[in-house]
Amino acid sequence: MSDRPGRAGRPVPLRIRRRAAWANQPPTWREARPAVIADALKRATARPSGNWFVVGASRRIRAGGRPYGRTVGGAEIVLWRSDTGELRAGPGSCPHLGAPLRDSRVVCGTLVCHWHGLALDGGRFAGWEPYPVHDDGVLVWVRLDAVGGEEPTERPAVPERPTAGGGVDAVYTAIGRCEPQDVVANRLDPWHGSWFHPYSFVDLTVARPPAGEEDDVFVVDVSFRVTGRLVVPVRAEFTAPGPRTVIMRITEGEGSTSVVETHATPVTGASAARPRTAVVEAVVAASDRRGFALARAVAPVLRPLMRRTAGRLWRDDLAYAERRWELRSTGRFPG
Repeated sequence: MSDRPGRAGRPVPLRIRRRAAWANQPPTWREARPAVIADALKRATARPSGNWFVVGASRRIRAGGRPYGRTVGGAEIVLWRSDTGELRAGPGSCPHLGAPLRDSRVVCGTLVCHWHGLALDGGRFAGWEPYPVHDDGVLVWVRLDAVGGEEPTERPAVPERPTAGGGVDAVYTAIGRCEPQDVVANRLDPWHGSWFHPYSFVDLTVARPPAGEEDDVFVVDVSFRVTGRLVVPVRAEFTAPGPRTVIMRITEGEGSTSVVETHATPVTGASAARPRTAVVEAVVAASDRRGFALARAVAPVLRPLMRRTAGRLWRDDLAYAERRWELRSTGRFPG
């Protein structure tokens, strides 16, 4: 790491890396044992979710804005905000003649169907039942008991994040032809990072794999590539607090406490022949450097760049997850 002091008197967190060919890095296939990944996935999918599903970014649903439609587990849902900003959610089909409410309008906080003008204020109406919803400030969650099939909880288990207002967050969403478990399995395989994503990660080592339910954490040392030979080394932990969520948290190095939350939300129902899953990934970056205040000030400019970086990674990782599903569905998955 560079010893040159930064403006705050701390070392600049950059290291000049020796040039090394991609093929010359140590292979990781022996450490990435299928049983280790499968056991971590099994423990993750056994954890309760309370029937809560992440549907998108909080800032995408604005007071006075258009309704926000999503399909979760085959259930069509619609979300909007009241004129005071309170979040509303319910079935996405109008109880009158089935119009798609995602295409309707919000007038003074009331959802007005564009087919015949039926107005919904978020309460029960003619068989239309609202869904419990939660806005954590970064992501929006909806509780769908018929889809989840578990014992419901009052609130979702929101991961710990940097102090509110102290970080810069961005949310990226993509959809792939796979099941949530394929997305989670991808994230519970950190060994593929510097092989599959050499444009972003180098020198990746799993310092400690999970030891079981009581210590279900992947501890990873990795360097984020900035440009060319410049990298930023960090230590990170990967955990799976629920059946559809994997958290990567930086514990040492630049950006300590920053998190990347990967949420896998089923789009199709459990019996779909060609399942589809939405990956909703929230990146919450933080730093205790004085200059980070500037990053917060220009957050609207940084968010598209953060989403573009996540998108590049997920174009690869969704191909990984889709391939896994294809092999599983045809009985060709190893192990």
